[in-house]
Amino acid sequence: MIEVRNISKSLPGGRKLLDGISFTVRKGEFVGILGPSGAGKTLTLRCLNGLMKPDEGSVLLTDAEGKTQDICRAGKTKLRMMRQKIGVIFQGYHLIRRLTALDNVLVGRLGQISTIRSLFYGFTEKEAEIAMQALEKVKMTHLSTAQVGRLSGGEMQRVAIARAIFQAPDLLLADEPLSNLDPSNAKVIMKLIQPLAQQMPVIGVFHQPDMTARYCTRVIAIKDGRVMYDGDPVLSHGQLADIYGEELRQIEQPAPSIILSGAPAAPQPPESYERNFI
Repeated sequence: MIEVRNISKSLPGGRKLLDGISFTVRKGEFVGILGPSGAGKTLTLRCLNGLMKPDEGSVLLTDAEGKTQDICRAGKTKLRMMRQKIGVIFQGYHLIRRLTALDNVLVGRLGQISTIRSLFYGFTEKEAEIAMQALEKVKMTHLSTAQVGRLSGGEMQRVAIARAIFQAPDLLLADEPLSNLDPSNAKVIMKLIQPLAQQMPVIGVFHQPDMTARYCTRVIAIKDGRVMYDGDPVLSHGQLADIYGEELRQIEQPAPSIILSGAPAAPQPPESYERNFI
């Protein structure tokens, strides 16, 4: 379970980016966060995994053993340990292009093994077997030895989901996981994420109310840094208009996409990013 209590974040000049955000998500829930651009959705998600500390409030994480800790008050070492149990699926995949799909999944546990093992990339046969099982769940075993840089956007996002599964997290966060995908692949990814909520709370930031209505168990809408809706994922046109304002037309009639299901994905992180993992 994750409980967010009145988190707030302000700019140095005083303008509030987050203003008393509160909600609770339990195992079994797949919660979609919606809202207009600049509403504070991704900033909220960054507070949930400790990438950013709010000025006020708490983010309480309860693990599988029932132990509750506040990620906002964790020191550097404790924060690193807590984040090992938080799986994240990124908009830009954050995969290492020159490694295979299987190796990218194994990288998900680098922070959980000893320094010596991580330096020499020392994963056991059992860990490789579990990583293959994660790839099997996303129907990617046939591409386990393929170099990630040669995969399509949808395939890369499947590898990213497998990596998150391999971490065996207590919480799964998804930061706009559909943004680089065509509608067909977006549905596939949502179908893969949806059942993971039976194992852990799942929270995702989305720009597609039709997808959250179909696959999420609940929707939270954030506007001007505040929660303005928390409830049923199926929203009326009037509710969407209140949430998005003028942006609603762009959501209902998006510009034609140039992303094809088999096309290469968006540009990947530079080599310097890769070296942070290897």
